[in-house]
Amino acid sequence: MTADEHDSPATGADGHYRALERLYASAPVNRKFASSLHIPGEGRSRLSFTVTEADYHAAGAAHGTIYFKMLDDAAFYAANTMATDRFLLTTSFNLHFTKPVRAGTVTAEGRWVSGRRRVFVAEARLVDEEGEEIGRGTGTFMRSHIALSGLPGYTAQS
Repeated sequence: MTADEHDSPATGADGHYRALERLYASAPVNRKFASSLHIPGEGRSRLSFTVTEADYHAAGAAHGTIYFKMLDDAAFYAANTMATDRFLLTTSFNLHFTKPVRAGTVTAEGRWVSGRRRVFVAEARLVDEEGEEIGRGTGTFMRSHIALSGLPGYTAQS
């Protein structure tokens, strides 16, 4: 890769993926979590999340809201790779807890399943540092009236 290629903004599908990553990072709610999003390609996402004691319920493991947040975000962004013009909205999400997690890095792997026009289906799984699945979920996402191009986090270049 030349210096010019490295400095030029991403375009096409890659530009959309990088813009979605910026959108995730710009969301005020994500300032509360040690997390980052990477979109490796169409219909896929990877979310890295650090679980600490601040995320625990009274019995000393990550609260279910943490599982939901990670799974919903991973599935949502996998689905939104398929919609380059509109922000998607979660309309339903089914969540299955497999194993409690305490501290460490958790990876949420999102994958688009179906839909390209109005409704999208995507799934995600959570994997702990040992590579064991700790949860999974499937979501339904609907195209909103919100243009991605109108969202400052999406359009900002880094």
